[in-house]
Amino acid sequence: MLSLLDRAWRTVATAFCFACFGLGGLLLRLAVFPLIALAVHEQRLRVALARALIRHSMRAFVWLMRTVGVISVEVHGAERLERSGLLVLANHPSLIDVVLLIALVPDHNCVVKAALRRNPFMRGPVETADFITNDGGPALVDEAIASVRGGSNLIIFPEGTRTPVQGEGPRWQRGAANIAVRGGLPVTPVLIRSEPPMLRKGERWWQVPVRRAHYRLEVQGDIDTAAVTASAPSDAQAARLFNDHLRNYFSHELNRPARA
Repeated sequence: MLSLLDRAWRTVATAFCFACFGLGGLLLRLAVFPLIALAVHEQRLRVALARALIRHSMRAFVWLMRTVGVISVEVHGAERLERSGLLVLANHPSLIDVVLLIALVPDHNCVVKAALRRNPFMRGPVETADFITNDGGPALVDEAIASVRGGSNLIIFPEGTRTPVQGEGPRWQRGAANIAVRGGLPVTPVLIRSEPPMLRKGERWWQVPVRRAHYRLEVQGDIDTAAVTASAPSDAQAARLFNDHLRNYFSHELNRPARA
């Protein structure tokens, strides 16, 4: 009986949290970000202010989800993210992974779906924060490299989409490896685990797990791209080699028991 009541409460609380997220996003879109665009004329300052606001909004959302009992969160190695010019790569098990990471990463940039520019809740933040959209073709890699070299911390999910409920996991996309290789950038890996799984691809928000989901984020030591790809004769082959290395690295690390 208690477990049924707990699950019913978490369903209601999840609905409340996502309603707050939607209303907050709409408020930012209609009032706050237009005000920033009008009041702050210097682009660099405008982008920095927008990203700081988004980060604090995500932190507030994570706090809300934890407070009402929808999730619990454990983070290891967060101090590694308190640097600038990082290429942060993470696996993508659930819908709120980007929320959890943005809450942790200062001066963040993201590669987001182009469709978000048409989303009424997300268009304002995406445009004002100068996030990179995935419709840029070959120019996307140059834009991403310039962002990291300029001091921003770029967050990418190389899988491209969430882990599905059934079937094989998503293919590991080569874009992040191309950025690392062509830019000569080290990679900061973040392992994201959810136990039990929650908000996977194909799951609706009301399909809450049997107990509260516990998210564990582990920020790992940097991977030296140049050391991994030293034997590759070209950038294209280096990107393939490094992409395979990243896929194997994440697979190995996520399949081992979590460290205490």
